[in-house]
Amino acid sequence: MNLVQLRGSLRVRLLLGTLIWIAASVVVAGWGLGSLFRQHVQTQFQAELTSHLDQLTAQLNVDAHNAPQLQLALSDPRLTRPFSGYYWQIDRVADGEANVAVGQLRSRSLWDHVLRLPPAKAGEGDVAHAHIAGPQGEWLNVVERTVRLDDTLSQVPANFRLMAAASERFMLEPVARFHHMMWLALAVLAAGLVVAAVVQVLVGLAPLGALRDALAQVRNAQSQRLEGRFPQEIMPLVNDFNKVLTHNAEVIERARTHAGNLAHALKTPLSVLANAAQGQGHDTSALARLVSEQVEVARKQVNYHLARAQAAAAGHLPGAKTELLPVLQGLVRVMQRIHAERAIELSVGAVPAALAFRGEVQDLQEMLGNLLDNACKWTRHHVLVNAQADQDWLIITIDDDGPGLVPAQRQVVLQRGVRADEQVPGTGLGLAIVDDLARLYGGKVMLDESPRGGLRAVLTLPAALAGSA
Repeated sequence: MNLVQLRGSLRVRLLLGTLIWIAASVVVAGWGLGSLFRQHVQTQFQAELTSHLDQLTAQLNVDAHNAPQLQLALSDPRLTRPFSGYYWQIDRVADGEANVAVGQLRSRSLWDHVLRLPPAKAGEGDVAHAHIAGPQGEWLNVVERTVRLDDTLSQVPANFRLMAAASERFMLEPVARFHHMMWLALAVLAAGLVVAAVVQVLVGLAPLGALRDALAQVRNAQSQRLEGRFPQEIMPLVNDFNKVLTHNAEVIERARTHAGNLAHALKTPLSVLANAAQGQGHDTSALARLVSEQVEVARKQVNYHLARAQAAAAGHLPGAKTELLPVLQGLVRVMQRIHAERAIELSVGAVPAALAFRGEVQDLQEMLGNLLDNACKWTRHHVLVNAQADQDWLIITIDDDGPGLVPAQRQVVLQRGVRADEQVPGTGLGLAIVDDLARLYGGKVMLDESPRGGLRAVLTLPAALAGSA
């Protein structure tokens, strides 16, 4: 299927639109859920650090040596485990800078590491956030606060900078695990939605496939109307199409009736003229011969144009089907009687009984009859008929062992009124009728050299499926 066919496919359009919507929905949902979870983890992470900072603030005091101390240890056991990822630190601040030498207090988890923070920018009592390097190369998120306490000896107020910190991995790892599981779940959900969409499209468009099969049965002469059960949304189309088929059949039948009436109206006067020309005896005058010849020409012309009119209508009639073998056998018997004085051997080869022509029996008889009659006129001893199916086409070959035709004449004799030999009786319309009828059905007739030395006529017509009613 090329790009143009893909663009014109309803199934592809529906699937493509559904897949785009599913992909967009999954991406937006994943981005939204991921952002919400990241914000939630970050909020919880900051709330835990703030809780540690509040405990430090509540437990901070100054001892007799003017050094900071905690009245009670913080409750989180991770703060006592070395390099656990959770830390706190208290610095005594002088002139806005941390005084490392005097009054510094750290959690046991920091071991011998000292946190280095940039100068404080927040006001006294305000909580500030920072992002610094910590022990073992970890990056830490820090919340800090500066508080003022009175010195127990000098009664001089002292500023202390309190810090609670935790490794970023405690925030990033849960987010990463959540993203992994979330995208996996969304992928499974998307796969399920895609399968559901495919099933929905296939099930939803299945009636169109049944409609296509019903149309194929009409086209292949298996039925003369659309048969089957279809959804109520399609039934109006099916009913209208069946009405069109019925109307066409009625038009064809009326045309065939009119053609028959016309043939009867013309043939009767022609017969009268022919009988009058012959007279009571056997009048061989020039006038009688001329009248007889012209009457015969008129008959051929009438038959030619009636055949064209009938085939033009029947060629577009759905459901028409004619089995090939019975028609061939009947025509062979007729030709054997017509050309009995020449003792011609006329035979039908291995023609499968299932072969059928997608058209009217009268048209098939007209085409094969003219080809067989032409072969019998020119053959010396033997005429052989074969037929086979090639996909949707029926290929019929008629071989004779006569003189044949040179390549330059093979196409010319298919023209109306052209005869290969004026000494042989005929009007030059037989092969032209075959050519016109075949073209009306979408087929063709070709003349070629026969393996028997004479002429081979190859008639290609649309085939009907075997076993159809």
